[in-house]
Amino acid sequence: MPSSCKDIRTGLALCLQRSPCVLIDRHTPTECMENPELRKDLPEQCLARMRSYAHCRRGIFDMRKRFRGNGPLSTGVYDEEYERISKGEFDPATELDKVSKLL
Repeated sequence: MPSSCKDIRTGLALCLQRSPCVLIDRHTPTECMENPELRKDLPEQCLARMRSYAHCRRGIFDMRKRFRGNGPLSTGVYDEEYERISKGEFDPATELDKVSKLL
């Protein structure tokens, strides 16, 4: 069942990598998530993805979902884009533009 949260986790990682907290201020994604001062400046989409990921992780341990499962399994929607950004093959200006369209 841990793979049921994989797409949400990857989407959260991409959103954090594109956030001004990481691209401009040069903080790590972990710092942006854990520090309340930095978290308040995250885009609303990233905050929503953080909440949905926490909800998905809680569902893994929910005994009521033991037989039905936690939700759909990973479809690999973000895998290619995540690999590209993880390798550093991106233009920061383009990624900031994507975030500004979401705000």
